[in-house]
Amino acid sequence: MVDFRRLEDTAVTNKRVLVRVDFNVPCDDSGNVSDNTRLVAALPTINYLRKNKAIIILISHFGRPGGQREPSASMMKLVGPLSELLKTDVAFAPDCVGEIADKAVANVKQGDVLLLENTRFHKGESHTADGAKGYDPDFAKALAAHGEVFIHDAFSVAHRAQGSTSGIAANLPAYAGLAMERELDHLSQALDVPRRPVMGLVGGAKVSSKIDLLKNLVCRLDTLAIGGGMANTFLAALGHKVGASLCEHDLKDTALEILANAKQAKCEVLLPIDVVASKEFKAGAEHRVCGLDAVADNEMILDAGPATVDKLADAIDASKTLIWNGPLGAFELVPFDTATVEAAKYAAKCAQNNGLIAVAGGGDTVAALRHAGAADGFTFISTAGGAFLEWMEGKALPGIEILKKK
Repeated sequence: MVDFRRLEDTAVTNKRVLVRVDFNVPCDDSGNVSDNTRLVAALPTINYLRKNKAIIILISHFGRPGGQREPSASMMKLVGPLSELLKTDVAFAPDCVGEIADKAVANVKQGDVLLLENTRFHKGESHTADGAKGYDPDFAKALAAHGEVFIHDAFSVAHRAQGSTSGIAANLPAYAGLAMERELDHLSQALDVPRRPVMGLVGGAKVSSKIDLLKNLVCRLDTLAIGGGMANTFLAALGHKVGASLCEHDLKDTALEILANAKQAKCEVLLPIDVVASKEFKAGAEHRVCGLDAVADNEMILDAGPATVDKLADAIDASKTLIWNGPLGAFELVPFDTATVEAAKYAAKCAQNNGLIAVAGGGDTVAALRHAGAADGFTFISTAGGAFLEWMEGKALPGIEILKKK
């Protein structure tokens, strides 16, 4: 269990509090916010600070401007939506360091909220003065000079050591914000000190992108279900025919090693026992359910079959904790979303009615669970892609290390 410093552990009244949020939100072609989930996630911390009469300075990145000023990547577009959510005017500074930012910070009063410009307009956010990967300590010091206390509330960037995260924490006392606290508490509950038996469901296209994840999980779980395109690699490694399916045949030895490690660790691995095959990768394509060795050479495995879903449901029933990452099939295309939808709905039902702790996260995972209409039923869903995966891989995250109690 991670023992970290929390927002509630420090006095904030009449102090300049620098808050690292993640406002890298989706926008439409006109620059309007199309999904305000990350803005909403920051509200509890901001409102806590307002209630306790702190002087609030928000910093975030947006997009990948690469150290250049790009008008389309300006944080200015978020002032209106954030003001609406907070029901108060949010001030804006068109830079995050320098004289302009310093003056803006000097004008902020108790309970006021100031949003600084995109940290990625400066190369020092992610590169040293000589261009090496990392961050520029001088840039970090300039950011830190705006505050007396640093609150890190952006788990999505916790896997990166950047000027606006690790750099500020090297200069100011650092604490987790309420969104960060919630993320860490739920993830620790799921993987560090879980209620057992604990089951993992990992899907997605390729084994190569999740080798470290799978190797870590088989040593920590009681059951690991593997689905999606990556399951084909395991099936092929075991001698099954996968036809024209997406499959990394060159990773046969890696797949067999993971299965051997799982056996040694007494982690049961569940692979598909039937599949949905089609000759075309498109919505509404003609398809059929078949056994593992009945896939024709010109067919692709695009989803898990009904018998596999039943087996997964049985495994979920036998578990007290479920960690979900990745879809079971090509969920973007109907009808190859069936296994993902049915399994997700069942997991959500068990979380709601049977006390299952169901935690999910990672890029396609959130979209898949929302598509299934099951997201609200899960105990917790992390919107942090890379950070969530690296946490599950067992890696130390720089943005978490800075918050740990010594």
